[in-house]
Amino acid sequence: MTQLIFLPHEEICPEGAVIDVDPGETICDAANKNGIDIEHACEKSCACTTCHVIIREGFDSLGEADEVEEDLLDKAWGLEPESRLSCQAVVGDKDLVIEIPKYTINMVSENH
Repeated sequence: MTQLIFLPHEEICPEGAVIDVDPGETICDAANKNGIDIEHACEKSCACTTCHVIIREGFDSLGEADEVEEDLLDKAWGLEPESRLSCQAVVGDKDLVIEIPKYTINMVSENH
């Protein structure tokens, strides 16, 4: 099992969260299954940036982003070198510390 450690986010998980997941699952799927409602306006089809997260620790354990994800990330609010789309980032065998940015490109969550 791999741990995903979510840093506190004012609205989504004010206290932060730690969840155990099996490698091979995306960050977005794992979070949503565990009550951490990461927005995913495109229904996880890699067509928007609403599921943007920043990997504060463990970034190198993720597979490389493909060209489509990289192009979309250029449009994400608060882009950092360790940014990923959580619908595309597949969990490996190393624990991750994850920050959910305060804003998305939508600015207002659509509560999926």
